[in-house]
Amino acid sequence: MNYQDLFKGFVKVNVEGFYIERIINSCRKNNIGMINLDRKSNTIINADISVKCFKEFTSIVKDNNCRMKIIKKRGIPFIARKYKKRKVFLSALIASCLFIIILSKFVWNIEVVGDNNSQEIILNIAREEGLEIGKLKKTINLDKIINRIRLERADVSWVGIKMSGTNVRIEIVKADPKPDIVDENEYCNIVANKDCVIDCISAQNGTPRVVKGDVVKKGDILIEGIMEGKYTEPQMVHSVGEVKGKIWYKEKVRFYYKQVKKNQTGRKEVKYSLKVDKFEINFFKKLSKFEIYDTIRTDKKLKISSSFYLPITFGKNTNYEIKNDEIEYTVDEAKNKAVEEARMKLKERIGNCGDIVNEYINTDENEEYIDVELTYEVLENIGTEEKIAL
Repeated sequence: MNYQDLFKGFVKVNVEGFYIERIINSCRKNNIGMINLDRKSNTIINADISVKCFKEFTSIVKDNNCRMKIIKKRGIPFIARKYKKRKVFLSALIASCLFIIILSKFVWNIEVVGDNNSQEIILNIAREEGLEIGKLKKTINLDKIINRIRLERADVSWVGIKMSGTNVRIEIVKADPKPDIVDENEYCNIVANKDCVIDCISAQNGTPRVVKGDVVKKGDILIEGIMEGKYTEPQMVHSVGEVKGKIWYKEKVRFYYKQVKKNQTGRKEVKYSLKVDKFEINFFKKLSKFEIYDTIRTDKKLKISSSFYLPITFGKNTNYEIKNDEIEYTVDEAKNKAVEEARMKLKERIGNCGDIVNEYINTDENEEYIDVELTYEVLENIGTEEKIAL
């Protein structure tokens, strides 16, 4: 039952008799909607009948010698009748209904689904094309927004925009990145994709142009797409082979012996606010009673249903008191902490690209801090196919 049915009003009835099928068929023939029809048995049904069709429905029930009982009455007409003597309440109710009807013509919430990393970019594109909070729905061109997102985002394979109630849902399907693969029937070289020192090379097809120990730059040819015969002329081929090279990754970390660590004391304070569109009311003093604190902000938009948002947001600020504790590390402790941090950063950079074969640590100490330089020697497959331009 949606809000439009509530405005019209409906009656929930229970009908009992031997001619239930006749009643259902007569309602269909006369376009009388039986909402939420629930057949309890062969002789009993429950249904919601609109106020507009109720008189005609009653006649059909009587003509078929069935009994009808009203279970519930819902909707604005019944509320208005009940409170017709309470003019102030009725006026407020009518004003509220009109207010909701007016609000339903605008957009009060926008959500992006399917691309968590680029939500702000998608929202900016939509905003530039006229889709923003508080915008009149009928002035928004959804096709124009979809085409603009497709044009600017090559990593998006599909875009859909669904407008429901006062909510707009932008659905994004990301395109799977396609690797650059040279067809096996085309001529190609194998080239270096990184600067490195060659460790080993194995060519199944093509002519090797480097040996172990050579220093190569990104883009240098490792295996050329040419087969050289002793008694035949050189022939172009599709190079096949594996080349591994040594690459050195470095990370520098400075670690101070004396550091301040933030710890929560367990004390907190909660402050609330109310935002109507762009106007915000704070129900608290701006200054916190804590000298040092962290704040977590949560906003909750008011909505009547899953897709009917209102331009009202309840805000909640939670301040957690922080205490600064001073910690002093020894030189060895500081070194270990710095090395651990450098290792984490290097492993994030390297990922699963290769095998770490050596680790080198250099340190530089002074009275306040220690500088640590960590170097990883990594063995990687550095060859990639490159089509030969004819």
